[in-house]
Amino acid sequence: MHFFGIRHHGPGSAHSLLQALQALQPDCLLVEGPPEGEALLPALLHEQMQPPVALLSYCPDEPRLAVYHPFAEFSPEWQALRWALGAGVPARFIDLPLAQELALQKAAAADEAPDAAPDREPEHGRSADPLGWLAQAAGYADGEAWWNHMVEERGDGEALFAAIEEAMTALRAEAPAHGGAAPREAQREALREAQMRQGLRQAQKDGFTRIAVVCGAWHLPALRAKTTAKADQALLKDGLKDAPKLKVQSTWVPWTYQRLSRASGYGAGIAAPGWYEHLWHCAQDPSHRPRAVGWLARVARLLRERDLDCSSAHLIEATRLAESLAALRERPSPGLAELDEACRAVLTLGDESQLRFIADALVVGDRLGSVPADVPTVPLQRELAQAQKTLRLKPEALEKTLDLDLRQANDLARSQLLHRLTLLDLPWGRLARLGRSARGSFHEVWTLQWQPEFALRLIEASPWGQTLAGAASARVAQRCAEAAQLAELAGLVDAALLADLPEAVAAATRALQDRAALSGDAGQLLGALAPLAQVFRYGNVRGTDAALVSQVLDGLILRAALALPLACGALDESAAEALREALLAAHGAVALRQSEVQTEAWQRALAQVARQQGAHELLQGLATRLLLDAGVWEAEQVATGLSLHLSSGSEPARAAAWLDGFLNRNALVLLHDRTVWGLVDAWLAGLSEAHFQAVLPLVRRSFSSFGASERRELGERAAQGGSGQANAEAAAPSWDPARAELALPLLRQLLGISA
Repeated sequence: MHFFGIRHHGPGSAHSLLQALQALQPDCLLVEGPPEGEALLPALLHEQMQPPVALLSYCPDEPRLAVYHPFAEFSPEWQALRWALGAGVPARFIDLPLAQELALQKAAAADEAPDAAPDREPEHGRSADPLGWLAQAAGYADGEAWWNHMVEERGDGEALFAAIEEAMTALRAEAPAHGGAAPREAQREALREAQMRQGLRQAQKDGFTRIAVVCGAWHLPALRAKTTAKADQALLKDGLKDAPKLKVQSTWVPWTYQRLSRASGYGAGIAAPGWYEHLWHCAQDPSHRPRAVGWLARVARLLRERDLDCSSAHLIEATRLAESLAALRERPSPGLAELDEACRAVLTLGDESQLRFIADALVVGDRLGSVPADVPTVPLQRELAQAQKTLRLKPEALEKTLDLDLRQANDLARSQLLHRLTLLDLPWGRLARLGRSARGSFHEVWTLQWQPEFALRLIEASPWGQTLAGAASARVAQRCAEAAQLAELAGLVDAALLADLPEAVAAATRALQDRAALSGDAGQLLGALAPLAQVFRYGNVRGTDAALVSQVLDGLILRAALALPLACGALDESAAEALREALLAAHGAVALRQSEVQTEAWQRALAQVARQQGAHELLQGLATRLLLDAGVWEAEQVATGLSLHLSSGSEPARAAAWLDGFLNRNALVLLHDRTVWGLVDAWLAGLSEAHFQAVLPLVRRSFSSFGASERRELGERAAQGGSGQANAEAAAPSWDPARAELALPLLRQLLGISA
């Protein structure tokens, strides 16, 4: 037996391990890993297999029971397995079978809520961090820095592993059991080590004579322990007797450096995957170029791509500084810490923003791996992969913006795919919010970023259907059954339409109609109008027939009109503000519907709110403003209401609320609507001095939400003098109606309006 204790994802360990394997030429390779993955090992030599990748193992009946085993190019296990496959040496995984490990995980979850991600836990750095003791003795800040300089930034071949084993033996002799892990975790580690010892015995029984064992350095003393096969068998039998029996499937999935980093929550993660990749390539470089020079050259290229100053003199001085720091710290060559300090002092002059994008782009990195097309997948994964290829949507780890023109067939298909994935809780793309007008245009802007866990999301979605359209439709149907609010159901109708799922649109529409017939809640009725109106008005933009929702929309408008007056009474300020937002959205929905019957019913409800005794003044003022905008109320009628609510007998707070609602918190109303300007101007000009002083704070409160430039424009217009409507009309420019009519035929043609 030849033992090689490594750190997962360590480039120095990988380089030394390759040297040791070439010197040893073993006839069998045993690796710490799940036995279920052995059948997938030949894919490692496939030209399309580009790390980082992960071995995803999951329970088909419960896809959330899953575990990832990531591999990078610089992972020692990855290099050892590729060496064995290339040399024709049998390779085996000897860890605890995942069918049993996931069963233990399920049993633990039944007892208490899990508090850790399903990824593999750290092998050396548990809560007590035993490596920290060695680091402290050697004068390092933490175990991570000590391990990097003593192991990963060196390549000493087989001699390195003897030193690692000696250090781990001393640590396990002094440290608490299993590094201070919790009892349940300690039991799991004991079972894993017993299973690995059984794997060693089986290899010897099979007649292999030069066996190379690659495992986490922490496990070395346990694997060399003088334990009998009978004792290990009894330990495994006792520890697994209550675990449920599970079926497990495995496949390869792409991975990213971001998910390989410790910051992502991955237990055995590393701080700097990009730096480790650089160390690996430097170790394999036959020219033996100093790694500090190569790293700073990459930093310089990154800065210059962003048009930031970085000359050759900068690089020379940064290299000198990094080497001087390494010499002061008695280190053979600059490490990442020295290079970071040199970049901070020389290249970025302490600019934290530049240091952050250097860390994101180089220290962590943005690499996304790839796997062969013939690896085992579920139907949804195959369909998505084909759609990505057909629609030219390459999954990338970097965030990018996608601008779609829905008049183009390919862009429309892209949009429908992204909306379907969103319904399946797979947010590969996030739709940018571009304002109300963009919603009805032929234009969508998405922000795309692929995450490795999306592969598991597709597996989890497989019970819903074997196609993306079928699974998304089934998911919509389930969400309709779970929805508690009418607005949520209306949003599902909208989402199903955007995803081009006719069956889901019909199901969500029926659910909305049934729920609305039983609801008398004005807030819910109002909240459901806007999404449905968007579906009705803009369905034809996507070439989709949305007419089936018109009946539901018409009924909701009538029910909302009946419920609105009752909902406007006995409200406090916060409730009135919430209802104001819902009322404005519903008013826009009624305007989009463009139905005479529904519009008249809605306007009658607004008129009732405007006159209603006991309704909140904010809503009364808003209703008055909307009726004036629609031309339902004449200026004289509005002036009467304005004078009534802002009279000297009105309570100041209520008067301010009415004026706030009437102005609708929009200075443009006063600046561009002559009628509103005239009414407010005439009312203010007619106030007595005492009354003006009384209402001045209230008016200032209403105007306080306007911007500084808007208030300035209002002051300039008021300084022009004149009185209200007459002055506004006199100041208006004259125009020739006959010439203006010449443009009407072309405008009708552009807008699609008949004469």
